[in-house]
Amino acid sequence: MKMSLRRIVMAGALLGTATMSITAAGATTAHKAKTPMYYVALGDSYAMGYQPGYSDTSETVHGYVQQLPALVKAKAKLVVVNFGCGGATSTSILQQVGCASLATSLGGQTYPTQTQEQAAIAFINAHRSQIGLITISIGGNDFDACVNSNDAIGCVSTSMPQMKTNITTLASDLRAAAGPTVPMIATTYPDVVLGMYVTTPPNPGFANLSLIAFKSIINPDMVQAYTPSNVAFIDVTTATGAYTPLKKTTKLAPYGKIPVAVATVCKLTWFCERKDIHPKTAGYTFIAQLVAKQYLKMVK
Repeated sequence: MKMSLRRIVMAGALLGTATMSITAAGATTAHKAKTPMYYVALGDSYAMGYQPGYSDTSETVHGYVQQLPALVKAKAKLVVVNFGCGGATSTSILQQVGCASLATSLGGQTYPTQTQEQAAIAFINAHRSQIGLITISIGGNDFDACVNSNDAIGCVSTSMPQMKTNITTLASDLRAAAGPTVPMIATTYPDVVLGMYVTTPPNPGFANLSLIAFKSIINPDMVQAYTPSNVAFIDVTTATGAYTPLKKTTKLAPYGKIPVAVATVCKLTWFCERKDIHPKTAGYTFIAQLVAKQYLKMVK
């Protein structure tokens, strides 16, 4: 069928308009992807990125929060605003005014007259259309003292109800401030206590109890606390291979033949070398990659 010259011209004009619209839409999308958005981090020393073995001026430069923007830069430009506080618990994040352990965390914020939650929410409210991501790493200090308990499982079980209530409140308050579409991601912890397989003296029995605590109590309670507020939960315990059967072994200097799960903890954290619960740079990188993967799924 032949088309008149007038129709051909009109069709060309329409096609040109459509092409321009598509190009403009693409440019807008690209612009949005590169518009700086704030990445609000809350939590304890894991959020700060603390690790021993560094000078005071560089102890928090390799955390997962600090590494994350580079991992997602193709999709978004995130500017870190870090409210993390070393030693924070699920109670202190809601109730303690100020933080004495901000150190040199990238984007670290001071809030001498507010709680960590209040300070973060005040920032979110002041930048409502500019919040690109919120992460939460809290709870570890709620049960950390159980390492010294004669009844570790009982100790963890006792501390969980309050932690669960606190995290539920925190997640709900942050979601209300951020709105329904801002990506929110929470992390749990690697089971560093597995490192007790190689401590002096070794304590594999206690290490085994830690697996039960994470699998049956800690992580399920965290999931239940975060889920109502649509906060994505990253099970770092599982991701780091904590539940790999302990009969599966490998060799790792200077410890010799040890369970693979234990070797992973030794490689990713400072526990085996220093009995310190914090990740090494490699451990923070591992967590950053998990968070980046989840974030990219949420912003497609």
